Amino acid sequence: MLGVMRKFLASVCLALTCLSVGAAELPEAGKPVPAETVFDAKNAAILGVVEGLTEYLPVSSTGHLILTNAALGLDTDTAVEARGGNGIVRDRDGSPFSVKEAADAYSIIIQFGAILAVLFAYWKRCTGTLVGVLRRDPASWRLSRNLIVAFVPAAGLGFLFSDAIETFLFNPVTVAVALIIGGVLMLVVDKRQKTRAALGEDTAAAALDLQDLTVNQSLTIGLMQCIALWPGMSRSMATIVGGYVAGLSPRRATEFSFLLGLITLSAASIYKTLKCAPQMLESFGVSVSCIGLAVAFVAAFASVKWMVDWISKHGLSAFAWYRFALAAAVLVWAWV
Repeated sequence: MLGVMRKFLASVCLALTCLSVGAAELPEAGKPVPAETVFDAKNAAILGVVEGLTEYLPVSSTGHLILTNAALGLDTDTAVEARGGNGIVRDRDGSPFSVKEAADAYSIIIQFGAILAVLFAYWKRCTGTLVGVLRRDPASWRLSRNLIVAFVPAAGLGFLFSDAIETFLFNPVTVAVALIIGGVLMLVVDKRQKTRAALGEDTAAAALDLQDLTVNQSLTIGLMQCIALWPGMSRSMATIVGGYVAGLSPRRATEFSFLLGLITLSAASIYKTLKCAPQMLESFGVSVSCIGLAVAFVAAFASVKWMVDWISKHGLSAFAWYRFALAAAVLVWAWV
């Protein structure tokens, strides 16, 4: 398993390093770029792979997508010309819809693929909980309550500050800083967890299931998820660490992170779609969207299948060191 992890981390690093080879050739300044030039099948597949592999790993999918967009030349303020040459794509206020805005929107939309992957992987638990709620099963009601309580804090802050976050934090340097801070937090919490396990103090955590969390414990995880609004921190990292702090075992903390992600990512994707659906359709269309969604689904399903066992056996340290390596590479790239 350790060899698989090393190969995976190495492959992600190599992919990010080589992406700049495929950067889009943008026209001269001030001239709109045709949507077909930047939002094609190749870029859709690349973004789908990055989204799927990193969405549920504690390495920040949003951060990776921001870095990938920069490497592909999709982070410019150049206006997008609608598919088919039907004029410039315009935002709701009439201003030109930029390549960066379209790429950021696309990054949110392909999360639907990752959402479906977890729904598929945890089909029995998800449907069982839903049926249990309809039948008024106490355990299902408690699990649903815990997930909602954990969802609310980040949802509220995200709704209020989403535009400011995209304006000031969606860039490679801020992502690198967040990767470093999140990595340090992971090492500290991971060391604490392993110390507790060595002393035999994690027996209660091993017996605690997701529906057994109290409202305060669920709120702790929800408050931790708020730091993931800073791209590069990672929603998975924040919720898994929050699960540790709340008293869950590594396995249960990871499972809670997956289930909470179904709600959080669905809300974010639906909100973004409703906010700029016409611009998305004109920028990358249905076919390109479907490619990204399909690739993200396959990659996310593969990632989710082995992640629970990995973290249960090895903890978070390997992901923390990957974050440090990636942050160093990004800072060198940004400053050279």
